[in-house]
Amino acid sequence: MDRRTFTRSCISCIVGTAAIPLVSSCQSTFYTSGTVESNGISIPKSDFTYEKGGMIVKRDYVIVKNDALEFPIYVFRFSDDEYSALWMRCSHQGNELQASGDHLHCNAHGSEFNNRGNVVQGPADKDLRSFNVFPQADKILIDLRA
Repeated sequence: MDRRTFTRSCISCIVGTAAIPLVSSCQSTFYTSGTVESNGISIPKSDFTYEKGGMIVKRDYVIVKNDALEFPIYVFRFSDDEYSALWMRCSHQGNELQASGDHLHCNAHGSEFNNRGNVVQGPADKDLRSFNVFPQADKILIDLRA
C-alpha cells in the first residue's frame, strides 16, 4: 500500500468512527421542569413521547431540571410502568453527570453509571442515589423523600 492510499484509508476510518455517535444518537436530550408536589416532583407521561414524521416516538429518558433541585434527575423509561429516577450527582466527588442514552458519565474523572444507577466504571465505587418512582395514569411521581 502506498502512502496516499494509507493516508486516505486512515482519514476515512477516523471520520467514520467520529460520525458513529452522531448517527446513532438520533434522540436529543429532552429537559422538563416538572411540578413540585408535597412528596416530590412529577412529570407528565407525555414528556416521554414526541412526533416525528407523523409517527409517535417514545423517548428512553428525560432530564428533570427544576430550581428546587440542587442537581437534575435522570428519569429512564424501561416500559410504560417501570422507570428509574437517578440523582445526576457523581458519587465519587459530587460533580454533575452527563446523560448519554442509557448511561450517565462524569466528565471530571470518567466514572460511568448505567440506567439503574450502578457503577459501571470507576473511580466511583458507590451507586448513584435513586428515588422511588410511582407511575400514574397521566404522570410520573418521583418521591424525593429520603
